[in-house]
Amino acid sequence: MNLTTYQDALNYIYSYTNYNPADTSFWSLARLQGLLARWNNPQRQYPSILIAGTKGKGSTAAITESILRQAGYKTGLYISPHLHSFRERICLAGEPITESALVDLLNRLRPDLESTPGLTMFELTTAMAFVAFAEANIEVAVLEVGLGGRLDATNAVDATVAVITSISYDHTQILGNTLTLIAREKAGIIRPGALAVSAPQVEEARQAIASACQERQAQLIMVDQVCQWQIEQSTLEGQWFKLDSKSAPKVFFNPLGLHEKFYLPLLGQHQVVNAVTALTALAAFAQKTGFTISTEALKTGLAKVVWAGRFEVLQRQPYVVLDSAMNGDSATKLAQALRQYFPTAPITLIFGASGDHPMRDMLQELCPIAKQILMVASRNPRAAPTAKLVELAAQLGYQATAVADVAQAITQSLKQAEPNEVVCVAGSLFLVADAREAWLVQP
Repeated sequence: MNLTTYQDALNYIYSYTNYNPADTSFWSLARLQGLLARWNNPQRQYPSILIAGTKGKGSTAAITESILRQAGYKTGLYISPHLHSFRERICLAGEPITESALVDLLNRLRPDLESTPGLTMFELTTAMAFVAFAEANIEVAVLEVGLGGRLDATNAVDATVAVITSISYDHTQILGNTLTLIAREKAGIIRPGALAVSAPQVEEARQAIASACQERQAQLIMVDQVCQWQIEQSTLEGQWFKLDSKSAPKVFFNPLGLHEKFYLPLLGQHQVVNAVTALTALAAFAQKTGFTISTEALKTGLAKVVWAGRFEVLQRQPYVVLDSAMNGDSATKLAQALRQYFPTAPITLIFGASGDHPMRDMLQELCPIAKQILMVASRNPRAAPTAKLVELAAQLGYQATAVADVAQAITQSLKQAEPNEVVCVAGSLFLVADAREAWLVQP
């Protein structure tokens, strides 16, 4: 019997959430590759940019897609997880797939999906994206890796350019407990003889990526070796930065020419690094494919990029800031950004995290800057109990209070806040989504 409604389709997709991601013996690209082969390998019908990394891969993907679209190309963007609607995971020419198109696609694919033993929800969703992109005749796909890289379902593509954003500690129970091990898993998206672009990395991760490229005779472009950049102005409206290319030896392309100035609406110094990584990846992609990307398209794509929930300011006086900081490194960047934009403002931290994230590392960075700490749990089943979060804060020497939900925590905080104060919601994308939804429906 065919699925008839969008909710039917979602229920069907989520019914494939039936495995333990920490059991890596279950991970295999063979299932998905066999499935795609039956559909004439849709993932090979367009060039692709595949983006792995611990942090920044979603922002880098959003920036990359925005620029390509402004350059006049029909894009497919695949991300995970979504913020508000599952449809966000599969975007065509900048728009989420429609409910009816998703239902129709799933009905057509179901016979093959159901004859593939062990298929996971992420593999199913990735397969749908590849088919949707092929049927829409996209000209280029921008794909965000889900977790890791080597065995991630998105790695079923042979990426035209493989991009690795900032690497730090996360999912260590799956990817390994050293940056070398984590970086090697991420570098699994790099094919023999391929072209790879890496954001600036700590030395241990950089060496692991360079070693992987050397083993596969792949060309590695380190962003900080071919570009230099400087933030000239940073306000709550956005950032203006200047980008120069370096005349480093053995660099076969010039990303943009010299002395270009760009505006980026995304906040935080780390977002400028993501933007420069995207620009460098696009320069490499254009050189390899013959795509034409003008400086005007680069500037407009950057200026128009939208990536909600990442140091997003929802309200001013008092300020409400949302950020999906999900590990220690991203919590450090959030703390730095809060102090950059609000150097003297008292901060109320509303924190909630998924149980498998490094909560202690995150709290260690965020608690010291907060005058008040409220612990909440998102509606996602992976959410850590508030009692555990309160206990973790106490172990670090900070007093925290459990609140029923994020909407109540925001309301309570704003009633107490002075106009110059900041209410910051952080810890997981699921919590940020709950906060945005509560905010959007308020009277």
